[in-house]
Amino acid sequence: MITSTSNQQMKNLSLLMKKAKARNEQGIFIVEGRKMAEEIPAGWLEKTYVSESFQKENEDFLVNWEYEVVSDSVFKAISDTQTPQGILCLVKKPEYELEQLLIGEDTHLLVLESIQDPGNLGTMLRTGEGAGISGVIMNQTTVDLFNPKTIRSTMGSIYRVPFYVTKDLKSTIEDLKSQGILVYAAHLKGTLCYDEPDYKKPTAFMIGNEGNGLSDEIADCANTYIKIPMQGKVESLNAAISATLLMYETNRQRRQHDISGK
Repeated sequence: MITSTSNQQMKNLSLLMKKAKARNEQGIFIVEGRKMAEEIPAGWLEKTYVSESFQKENEDFLVNWEYEVVSDSVFKAISDTQTPQGILCLVKKPEYELEQLLIGEDTHLLVLESIQDPGNLGTMLRTGEGAGISGVIMNQTTVDLFNPKTIRSTMGSIYRVPFYVTKDLKSTIEDLKSQGILVYAAHLKGTLCYDEPDYKKPTAFMIGNEGNGLSDEIADCANTYIKIPMQGKVESLNAAISATLLMYETNRQRRQHDISGK
């Protein structure tokens, strides 16, 4: 049993929790909790740690697992949550090529510029999976997808939603357009309401930074500006909420098309 936070493995766990650079260098990210552990795809799991209490209370669950036991106090010290569930896994980071996010006529993408809130990013992946998106594209100044807070917010969607981090967002958007994908910018200058365009064709939605929205350079890449109408004194919605409305409107149109054939 590991009983000290000075243990080299515990020091590395703490580093992986806090530093994107360490996660990138080791090709590893951390998930916590029984549900997230259960859903790890085959071949992705590197190592499992459990607290002493978790081991005693979940012997049936752990019967087919290889794991290392950590004292409760040390586990609480290294966990990123205030009330740890008692199981923590090191998982291999998946990698995707842009082409894997493009699925012909069914392409449905979220394109993110400089999203900063880990919870927002995780929520976008989770709701994106629910809405049936084919993937998420983000620039390098978007918060790290493997930040522990982002991972928790995905509720397991990190295992199933393909993603691509681009060094040149403008060039990537132009590449999408050259392949017949219609790119829409959620923008305050939009005159077309978000539920008016036809999203049954290959579609990508651009969502900008929580405070500043899309930069002019990126917004100008869009085929069309769209707006989400506001009542009262509200000027804009949370980035994740805006993305959800757009993704589910696309989902609604495509479901109706599948039923009616029109």
